[in-house]
Amino acid sequence: MISYGRSVLDLADELVDAYDDVFSAPPWNEDAETIRQFAARLQTDVRRPGFRTAFAQSPAGIDGFATAWLTQAPFPRGRGYPQVAAQLGPERVRELLVGALEIDELAVRAYARGTGTGRALLTEITADAPHHRAWLLTSRLAADTVATYHRLGWHEVPALPGTETNVVVFLAPDHPGRP
Repeated sequence: MISYGRSVLDLADELVDAYDDVFSAPPWNEDAETIRQFAARLQTDVRRPGFRTAFAQSPAGIDGFATAWLTQAPFPRGRGYPQVAAQLGPERVRELLVGALEIDELAVRAYARGTGTGRALLTEITADAPHHRAWLLTSRLAADTVATYHRLGWHEVPALPGTETNVVVFLAPDHPGRP
């Protein structure tokens, strides 16, 4: 199911619970403060242009979710954006990411992994991405996550020489700028 804008806030507690369940475990090991920051971010993220959430539910609750919005110019400077900007350079950031649908979070609970939940969430949330332009980033330290994106047909954007970090940028399978 997909939700646009502020209506997702009705599920905020359940989304935070799922986020905590997924990202407090290895390889992420996020602490209580980071979980609290996600909860606070959600309150402001819903106001971003093009914000949407896709989520999968079962009798157990929310099995997984994804959040996304349209990346605006100028390219953001917080969180992992400076690493992305350094690795891609300003021209590729403009060409590949600005104006594209940015998948900010993809969280699938352990019991729902391997069932197609992540694939379904990515398919649903990117279904109306402008001109098939969608992107996400993850940590190279999350080897299983990186392998999953490769398996799902997402394309890793190579970093400019000498700028490699643990941040990996992926473009959607149909992104016109994929390598």
